[in-house]
Amino acid sequence: MKLTLSQRLFAVFCVLLLACCGASAWLQIRASDLREKEVIQSLSRGLAAHIAHDGALMDAGDIDAPAVRRLFSQLMVVNPSVEVYLLDNEGRVRADDAPPGHLKRDRVDLAPVHRLINGAPLPVLGDDPRSIDKRKVFSAAPLATPGKPPFGYVYVVLLGEEHDELAAKASASAVLRTTLLSMGLVTLLGLVAGVIAFGLITRPLRRLTDAMRRFDASGASAEPSPVLSHVAARENERDEIVVLESAFAQMAARIGEQWRELQRQDRERRELVVNISHDLRTPLSSLHGYLETLSLKADVLADTDRRRYLSIALAQSAKVGHLAQSLFELARLEHGMVHPEAESFSLADLLQDVFEKFELPADARKVRLDAHIEPRLPNVSADLGMIERILTNLLDNAIYHTPEGGTVTVRLAHSNGHVEVTVSDTGPGIPADVRGVLFQRAFASGGRHRGGFGLLIVQRMLQLHGSQIRLIDLDQAGAAFSFELPASSARSDEHAPQLPDPSNKNA
Repeated sequence: MKLTLSQRLFAVFCVLLLACCGASAWLQIRASDLREKEVIQSLSRGLAAHIAHDGALMDAGDIDAPAVRRLFSQLMVVNPSVEVYLLDNEGRVRADDAPPGHLKRDRVDLAPVHRLINGAPLPVLGDDPRSIDKRKVFSAAPLATPGKPPFGYVYVVLLGEEHDELAAKASASAVLRTTLLSMGLVTLLGLVAGVIAFGLITRPLRRLTDAMRRFDASGASAEPSPVLSHVAARENERDEIVVLESAFAQMAARIGEQWRELQRQDRERRELVVNISHDLRTPLSSLHGYLETLSLKADVLADTDRRRYLSIALAQSAKVGHLAQSLFELARLEHGMVHPEAESFSLADLLQDVFEKFELPADARKVRLDAHIEPRLPNVSADLGMIERILTNLLDNAIYHTPEGGTVTVRLAHSNGHVEVTVSDTGPGIPADVRGVLFQRAFASGGRHRGGFGLLIVQRMLQLHGSQIRLIDLDQAGAAFSFELPASSARSDEHAPQLPDPSNKNA
């Protein structure tokens, strides 16, 4: 049967608790036994010395065995728990009153005897002559005649066989039952306390497990519910489980954001494919139609119609090429294949060159180009080619959406260490349904606005420069875009360059 982590932890806790209770009970019984032996040995420590002073034990410098047995019998009648022995200098048992067959040793180790006589801390355990391996508390005293060294020892076992039999019966009855009952009660109380403490300790772990299950069940796209606030995490930063909860909550939130961002990007990618297909289908169909007409009716078409068809086909081919070039450039920007190389240059000089490029297209659409450049405008630090492309895209869009007789205005101003560039027109403006995604995806050319790839390219290039393009709301009709470039520490222009006379751009 497979157990959960909580069940395994609880099982280990129960085993450890029972082991601790058993060890505690054993230590308690052991300590009580040693205490009892210490008390008995302390009370009866002088018993052997009292016996040794009885002159009846010795006869002409030796042990009087019959007298010893009579004395031992009298002592054991008075106190059945004691057993008295006479030992020689080598520890051999010279006299005793043990029943036949009860004496298991004929020699006693004298080292504990010497320790007791010399005042060693109690209890001191010595050999039990009536057992092969038992050691018991005893009383001992040397036997000696005046002026001579000891020739033996009185050795009194204080807890003899009679005591062991009575202690065994008592242990098997009331004492054992009391000990087991107290041990069971302690174990039960420990289990109850352990269950309560274990529940309190594992509550955060269960909460974290439930949060992980919900997150897994709902998917990363779902909004993850916060498991723990950052304030609570800081207050409980020493609780590892609480810190883990906070870390999981942050990770879940981050994964959810990334998943939603991936879904948004995937949605935009699909929309981009649809828009590209829409933008490519019209010029390609037109190009194919005119080329097919030229191929089928080459012999019957007049030169005027042939040149007109070729002109239209070339125009549609240029439109497809322009769209393909924009897609290629956008892909390189999206994948980090383009890196700006900053240099210091005059933005006013660059604007003059861009104005000259659009002079003929503006004349053709009867649109006036106007420039407002602040005096002493500082140079900017940026990639010259990218900034030229940005101005080109913005002016191209502005001229395209400005009706005849309208104006496209470019303003250059210095503010807080930056040069602000604003491109505005007097066209119909940006529809409300397009404003939210204007710099995020291209939109189809079937509506009032074409493509949108130019603005995407502008946004990516400005992001590489650490800047952003913004759509500005105007009081009058039209659209206005603004961005900033860092001013360079190089020289400032004393005077704005002489741009083409705006009056020449009138229709």
